[in-house]
Amino acid sequence: MAGMTSVSRTADTTDPAQELRQRWAVTVAKARGTKNPSAPDPAPYADNLLSRWREPQRRYHTVDHLTAVLYRIDELAQHADDLPTVQLAAWFHDAVYRPDRSENEERSAALAERALPELGVGPARTAEVARLVRLTVTHDPAPDDPDGEVLCDADLAVLAGSPDEYAAYAAAVRAEYAFVPDPDFLAGRSAVLSQLLALPRLFRTPRGYDRWEHLARRNLTTELDLLLGA
Repeated sequence: MAGMTSVSRTADTTDPAQELRQRWAVTVAKARGTKNPSAPDPAPYADNLLSRWREPQRRYHTVDHLTAVLYRIDELAQHADDLPTVQLAAWFHDAVYRPDRSENEERSAALAERALPELGVGPARTAEVARLVRLTVTHDPAPDDPDGEVLCDADLAVLAGSPDEYAAYAAAVRAEYAFVPDPDFLAGRSAVLSQLLALPRLFRTPRGYDRWEHLARRNLTTELDLLLGA
């Protein structure tokens, strides 16, 4: 999910895309583990992914969302077992996105399974990236899954925005589903919000829970009340 506008950044750059490309190159190098002179240049893969995140049907699952998730992962990095794997999963988790389809996570995971071996990432780490991408269907990681907890917390952090930030997020979601009639959107969105509120905890990392749980539940409850009262 898209991040909040208050994310603090560790680098000051006039070209966010260039910063993302640099982050991608560093992450891929760490994920490979050992230097391999024959491994392909990661730059074209970054360009391909960024072009996907810029597709015109997106209003919420955008480059801004990718950037926000990556920075939230930075904030939660101490909780992760394998930080490069979580970071790769962030890049791929919404890389395939069509609002009118339900298999986006599966197709995104399959894209990772194709691309990462080409880049020289080993099979175990590739499989773990794909698993984490598929986990974003439910955002319900197991208690012994710290990497899943970090990715899911980072993806859900938008829910804890200020009222204005949350309203902008909700409006972007509605814009992505502009083709859905209001009654159908209301029913579907209400179901998603109810599913999230039914989780024992929205945020599984200690830092995420302390910082975002209360605000996120307040925002979700407010939106659900507004939808049901419409």
